[in-house]
Amino acid sequence: MRDMDSWLSEHTEISRRNAAEAVFEDIRTAIVDRKLALGIRLPSEVQLAEHYGISRAIVREALRSLQTLGFTQTRTGRGTFVVSESPARQLGGGAYSARDLMEARPCIEIPAAGWAALRRSHEQLTLLTSLCDRMDEEADVQKWVRMDAAFHGEIAEASGNAIFRKVVADVRGALSTQSEVVEHVRGRRKASNAEHRRILLAVAAGSEEDARAAMAEHLLEVKRSIIGIADERRTASKL
Repeated sequence: MRDMDSWLSEHTEISRRNAAEAVFEDIRTAIVDRKLALGIRLPSEVQLAEHYGISRAIVREALRSLQTLGFTQTRTGRGTFVVSESPARQLGGGAYSARDLMEARPCIEIPAAGWAALRRSHEQLTLLTSLCDRMDEEADVQKWVRMDAAFHGEIAEASGNAIFRKVVADVRGALSTQSEVVEHVRGRRKASNAEHRRILLAVAAGSEEDARAAMAEHLLEVKRSIIGIADERRTASKL
């Protein structure tokens, strides 16, 4: 194990571009690689901001992400401590497990995408296009996660099927939680944006077959990421 001073001495100032993600990933990697020991207290927001050459607000966002995933815990008046070497958050959300979501989503969202290609309105297509465009430009993880959930909700809405619409709406919170975990650990945002764009193009073209195939591909990639994270957690627990 290395102490905090020796770890900090190896790291230099980072670019402001995607700074919160870079800080998050830098600290997360150090924790997973056991360069930062369990129980160690991280430097203060001020110290981290000075070290990375960024604002305290950006540092705060990175620390919030670490705590969201269960790597750290902030104790009032004492600081932020490393408490886990693997994501502690459930890969599902609320009342739904990761398995629940993986099994149910293809049954709902693949046919919904197909129907959306046949039934979507001009207004719905405009909204979906706007969401994809904004997601391509969004740097804030939490805002991106909300738009990700909104995209899937709008596909269900465009399907014209009230059951698909209600089911996706009911699991929207769980989808957001899962999406946030996958993005923080796997960094799939760019790939996910490309997959969303393929779904959009198929829906815009009115191709039921292509829309179903694009959604199936996207959900398969999400599933692979979730399984990979779960495998990492099991491996870490045995070390």
